[in-house]
Amino acid sequence: MEIKVVKKVLAANDIMAEKNRQLFAEHGVLAVNVMSSPGSGKTTLLEDTITRLVPDVRPAVVVGDICTTNDAVRLARSGAPVVQINTDGFGGDCHLAAHVVREGLAGIDLSQTDLLIIENVGNLVCPAEFDVGEDLRVVVLSVTEGEDKPLKYPLMFRICDAGILSKTDLLPYLDFDIELAAANIRQINPAMPLFRLSTKTGEGMAPWIEWIKDKVREKRAGTV
Repeated sequence: MEIKVVKKVLAANDIMAEKNRQLFAEHGVLAVNVMSSPGSGKTTLLEDTITRLVPDVRPAVVVGDICTTNDAVRLARSGAPVVQINTDGFGGDCHLAAHVVREGLAGIDLSQTDLLIIENVGNLVCPAEFDVGEDLRVVVLSVTEGEDKPLKYPLMFRICDAGILSKTDLLPYLDFDIELAAANIRQINPAMPLFRLSTKTGEGMAPWIEWIKDKVREKRAGTV
């Protein structure tokens, strides 16, 4: 009986995810679900990304956290429309579900949006299991984490369309083998584009920004 309930929950999520996907397609909006552990530098990365994309791309952000509006406040300084979703009202969920994202979209004018960034709740497990209607999924792994994270949490790295190794400016001060981390990611997802970057120095940001811009252009052309 419990298995049936779980199946019903996931089936309901998938139905709403498809409705979200159709809505994004109608407006030509590229939806990108960005996921990571807490503390990976995800919000800082998105702040820098938005700044570099404007005015060529019109971004908006849905931010997921269990509590606080800290990340949303930071991202709103960029001038991009930002909607905060706190999951404590839904039992403190460690992920965003499709119906929750749908509610958040009420605060965003999709007709004035090219790129919707969904900053998921910090977690390498639960967010990987829930389709929210996104076009692309991106996982961020910082060099302050272990090289074995892709092997410990393979589903997250398997389902993502791109990976980011963040905080590379800290490599001289850490015992972190970035080549081993990259090899572990390739073991799980050989085709995944992998960006090594630092928002502190700006190194590696240009290829990441160009990749996003290319995907926005492909979405406008209907090829994503």
